[in-house]
Amino acid sequence: MKLSVCIPFYNEKAIIESSARTLISYLNEHFANDYELIFSDDGSTDGSAEQIRALNLPDVRVIGQGINRGKGAAVRDAVLVANGEIILFTDADLAYGTDVIGEIVALFENRPDTDLIIGSRNLAKNGYKGYPLWRKIASKLYFKILSLVGGLRQTDSQCGCKAFRNSAAKEIFKRCEVDGFAFDLEVLLWAKELQFQTTEIPVQVLYHGTSKIRLLRDSFKMLHDLSRIRRSVRRKKRAEEL
Repeated sequence: MKLSVCIPFYNEKAIIESSARTLISYLNEHFANDYELIFSDDGSTDGSAEQIRALNLPDVRVIGQGINRGKGAAVRDAVLVANGEIILFTDADLAYGTDVIGEIVALFENRPDTDLIIGSRNLAKNGYKGYPLWRKIASKLYFKILSLVGGLRQTDSQCGCKAFRNSAAKEIFKRCEVDGFAFDLEVLLWAKELQFQTTEIPVQVLYHGTSKIRLLRDSFKMLHDLSRIRRSVRRKKRAEEL
């Protein structure tokens, strides 16, 4: 199987059916029967999971543990059961569109030495199209600080569109433990420690006023989490080497 697309979601009844149909249409057109679509339910209480199951679509499955643990846990659950040669996750509202999926797969095919491909709004001319100016500035500054503190080279660690070769995905996610929004940082820190090759591509995302992230509050929490995660990753890596 060429591709696994993983969609974490929590209480997305308003959009989840439309997103599922949009993805199926795109994947059928570009990947025929060479894909699987995994929706990972983070303990939704609004019937989102039942809504997807009721569609009874081929090559689509819904997983979840019935409790709300966080986006990181939902992504991890999906990645660890995915079978594709390439494993990609993106947001339930398809904020980055569907064409990016084909672009990522083509890039993997053309770059056999690349293990991870992650989207970056900071590399795209209109990456923050529709964002208020204050949010553009705050986001760019925030990601710069995260990169400096975490020792990461990526320009947009929190972008919700990331993809991996199967072997890299399994090696990284089997070590991950962070359940919340800081999971992206843990993933990138493990990729760095395990010396996987990462490539960034420009992506555009529309501003969504219903974002579950509160920039100021979550920024301070993320910086605190980053310090803790960095220590944890290094400690575990040293233990593996003994």
